[in-house]
Amino acid sequence: MPRFAANLTMLFNEVPFLERFGAAAEAGFRGVEFLFPYDYPAEAIAGQLEDHGLQQALFNLPPGIWDAGERGLAALPDRRGEFQDSVEIALDYARTLHCPTLHVMAGLVVEEKHRSTMRETYIDNLRFVADACAADNISVVIEPLNDRDVPGYFLPHVDTAAEIIATVERPNIGLQFDFYHVQIMDGDLARRLERHHDVIRHVQIAGVPERHEPDVGEVAYSYLFELLDK
Repeated sequence: MPRFAANLTMLFNEVPFLERFGAAAEAGFRGVEFLFPYDYPAEAIAGQLEDHGLQQALFNLPPGIWDAGERGLAALPDRRGEFQDSVEIALDYARTLHCPTLHVMAGLVVEEKHRSTMRETYIDNLRFVADACAADNISVVIEPLNDRDVPGYFLPHVDTAAEIIATVERPNIGLQFDFYHVQIMDGDLARRLERHHDVIRHVQIAGVPERHEPDVGEVAYSYLFELLDK
């Protein structure tokens, strides 16, 4: 059976964020992840991890102005400086939390005519963040997001993500394979998992199509968990 980390952005929302670590540990989890830690001091989160015997598995780089609809900076040509500053912010948290993996969000496509320039920017920025993380043995992952939940996201397809990883050519960059997003956009989950397993660094799950618990919906996770073990 795979090792599971509770996503504290999605789970245990009945209690405040810093209380969710204890709730996750009580439920039997030994790892946690979340979208963003930046509203809280890194030391406060580290204390919760230590108090409850939890490993921080992953979190995201700063995404820009989230409440204004921004979903990442890495592919935005006019935000290179802001992106590079965000890398150091994330690294400071990752070091304190002993977090081995950071997710880099690409951002939204404003105009299709700029997509090629965005791709060049994305590749350059991914090389920058991978190199910055290498000294701390931190992996960088990218994740395709479906265009129903995140319309206009620069990276909607898992095969494209794998091709970009190959182009970046850094040993510490890999794929965040979210069965939920991949099923909505591409399907054929088992074969795509097998095709890309060499570059997968982190896996996420949720029921499809409503994004509820994984035992609800159209995906047979028991089969996929056995495949992951293999």
